[in-house]
Amino acid sequence: MEDDIRIKDLSFGYTRQPILENVNLNVSSKEFASIVGPNGGGKTTLLKLILGLLQPARGRIQVLGGNPEKVRHHIGYMPQHVNLDMQFPATVQDVVLMGRLSGKKFWFGKKDRASTLDALEKVDMADYINSGFNPLSGGQKQRVLIARALCTQPRMLILDEPTANVDNETGETLFSILSELNREMTILLVSHDIGLVSKYVKHVICVNRQVVTHPTAKLEGALIKDIYNGEFKLVRHDRRCIQGRRQEP
Repeated sequence: MEDDIRIKDLSFGYTRQPILENVNLNVSSKEFASIVGPNGGGKTTLLKLILGLLQPARGRIQVLGGNPEKVRHHIGYMPQHVNLDMQFPATVQDVVLMGRLSGKKFWFGKKDRASTLDALEKVDMADYINSGFNPLSGGQKQRVLIARALCTQPRMLILDEPTANVDNETGETLFSILSELNREMTILLVSHDIGLVSKYVKHVICVNRQVVTHPTAKLEGALIKDIYNGEFKLVRHDRRCIQGRRQEP
């Protein structure tokens, strides 16, 4: 199986202080992987390097067989923070169509609208295409933003904390949708919810200045504590845990 992401001996820093150092990482085609690690560890920086928005100070990075900047149009990206004026009366269709904008294009045709409808169908939001975006629930908004990343028919989907600020049930729904999408494309996402992530992905990419990949089957308390530099909170979605002791529902 080919690798969609190949990183070798990569280092990067915004100043003389390195953010990422000696990074080596391969992500296979059709992989569903999660990036985890402490705040400030370099997770978002790694995503920006993969997207070609930043250039490494040292080392090599290849995405989808080419230069990240040149293949960016084949990647659907959902950032952690989206700058949308919630008072602006945008419809769901308007928001998803934003994903079809480019530096050379400022109007939308039939193909754009067809791609928008197809993307909304994939996230079970087609019935809301003409609804206002602002009144939607948090989970519905997240699905619309995933559709915005999907509307260009990407080969890879990158999401920065797609389940942030949503409840457990909504998070399960989003991951179920992503699992279906994974049949068609590689998916790479950032998440702090290891308990939820481990149910769907086979590997986690641990980022804390350096990068180490672990099978989710080997994740346990001591390793997670090491990943997050000390204190952490692990939430199991199938049962309750109280002070390290399991309590069956």
